Amino acid sequence: MSGEKGFSLIELLIVVAIILIIAAIAIPNLLRTRMAANESSAVGAIRTINTSQITYNSTYPTVGFSANLSNLGPSAATPCAGTSASACLIDGVLALGTKSGYTFLTLGAQSAGSNTKNEYYAQAVPITVNQTGNRSFCSFEDAVVRNNTAGTAAGAESTCQGWSALNQ
Repeated sequence: MSGEKGFSLIELLIVVAIILIIAAIAIPNLLRTRMAANESSAVGAIRTINTSQITYNSTYPTVGFSANLSNLGPSAATPCAGTSASACLIDGVLALGTKSGYTFLTLGAQSAGSNTKNEYYAQAVPITVNQTGNRSFCSFEDAVVRNNTAGTAAGAESTCQGWSALNQ
């Protein structure tokens, strides 16, 4: 029997142990890379929302800024209608509010004495902090993307103003 070819149990256990060691090193790096990609996508989406809000405001001056994300994107009833209710300035996935491990929100507001929505606020918050992303992002009319390392929602423009500007 000593002349048979094949692997012994010890050799197989050593191979399995080596694979487990490599996996223990590689998987955390893979997860960090995925979070970094999600954060990068969220920053890009916030910039897209900023550009879309400015375009929306220019296109529909009697309305001002968009009240929500769904007005910036296509609607289910009338895809790309080119109206203030369905402007088609952002993609349909982002218009639904969830993309690449982040939830997105934009709100248009009307300040006292104004007939149009002359303010807006946009934010991106990780769906699960430390899994889909570590930082939250926000922006408003000045179009500067700001971040918070706690991964929490800003909730208002005044809170967003206190966050640190993202290094561009």
